[in-house]
Amino acid sequence: MSNFVPLSKMNSNSRDLSAPVCYKGVWGDNEYKTWKDVLNGTAVLRRQINAVNSDKWLIHCEDSWHFLLAFVASLQCNKEVMITANVSPGYLSEIRGSTPFFTDLELAGGMENSFHVPSLLNKKDEGADSEFSSINSENAYFNFFTSGTTGAPKLIQQRLKEFETDNKNILDKWGDEFFTRKICATVSHHHIAGFLFSLLLPFTAGIPFRRSMIRMPEELQKFSDAEYFIITVPAFLKRAVEMEIPLNLKLKSPCILASGGFIFPDLAQKTFEVFGVWPWEMYGSTETSGVGWRRQNEGPMFTPFPNCELSVNEDNCLVVKSPYIKTKTGYFETADMVKLLPDGRFILMGRIDSVVKIEEKRISLPEVEKRISDTGLVSDVCVIKLEDSRQYLAAALVFNSKGKEKFDGLEKNEINKFWRENLLQFFENVVIPKKWRYVDSLPADPQGKKKKEDIERLFIEKDYGSES
Repeated sequence: MSNFVPLSKMNSNSRDLSAPVCYKGVWGDNEYKTWKDVLNGTAVLRRQINAVNSDKWLIHCEDSWHFLLAFVASLQCNKEVMITANVSPGYLSEIRGSTPFFTDLELAGGMENSFHVPSLLNKKDEGADSEFSSINSENAYFNFFTSGTTGAPKLIQQRLKEFETDNKNILDKWGDEFFTRKICATVSHHHIAGFLFSLLLPFTAGIPFRRSMIRMPEELQKFSDAEYFIITVPAFLKRAVEMEIPLNLKLKSPCILASGGFIFPDLAQKTFEVFGVWPWEMYGSTETSGVGWRRQNEGPMFTPFPNCELSVNEDNCLVVKSPYIKTKTGYFETADMVKLLPDGRFILMGRIDSVVKIEEKRISLPEVEKRISDTGLVSDVCVIKLEDSRQYLAAALVFNSKGKEKFDGLEKNEINKFWRENLLQFFENVVIPKKWRYVDSLPADPQGKKKKEDIERLFIEKDYGSES
């Protein structure tokens, strides 16, 4: 399988010393880090790790090259790794305790037991052993943090062995697409999908990856010098296809892999029109890792990965059994309602926590959002349930160019009236949102996921809290 070498099977001779591992900017800029740099960099960090008495290390590095070295060196030293995307002081103090911390942010200088990776790498360390120390995949543990159902940090433990199996399965299926391209990403490697697809998989497959995230769609205009595999999320695709000034893309035979959210059919279609390719959508979570995939030109069904066993509970929510799940039962009950098909594939039907009751009537929030989206006037929408003296729905919308043109110059009550009349074609009056908010963008985390409490804040401001 081309150049694939699992991390636990790597040694100093796994790559040619001059083999590129990652790149800055675009591939054609010729700014690479090589296998020799991996050997030297991990050796330097191992010495620092061994000088500190701790079984665990916390890592947050914006540059995926720095992250890779810290991650690999920690596993080589038989340390358990904690990976955090959030570096706010309060959050770090909550999850960290006295755990030593690798980072490439300047905040390391003001934090006890924190180590600035670029500074360490810049120091000459003549005594460092530049051999690639072995890693035992059976005992190599690393952890991601997710907000869970309470909003408090929740640690999800993973093991290298299962990830290496996952890498092999993915490359067995899509290796021809990966091996002919360079990897770039709009997602953070501090989250499980970004870690898997934009860092671990390309490193073990010998595929050069970009060191920094693509943060704005306009940056993609530079990627015309080689063929790229773009790792992304639906929120980024939305911004890309709805730009007022269309992207002038000259991408050479790109591939797109999206995870971390649901892609509506119109977004999948627009992605094809803008990029010339239908996105591969990966379904899964921090708790389950990858569960299934689809391409919507082939239909709405997801195909499960071979190592996943699927069933449904009494609420028709998907239940997943796979090697990634570390519960005593080996199962994880999701909040995603699905329809299981006879051939083993499944169709997502919305989240159980997105079905609410208003005046004893069950209402699907995704269904209301879909009806709003079907007008072709919005690029993003979120409907939530609010409660004060009564219960009701509220909707926050982002207009696309057609929406901006249609509602330009209208008073807010006139815009609200349009949406009421439109939705009354499909729903009873109790379902129609009673509060509306029109914004430039909806608050979301770096993976494009919206949190209910952030959306609720949009309706707290006095200017926007009036009835529709």
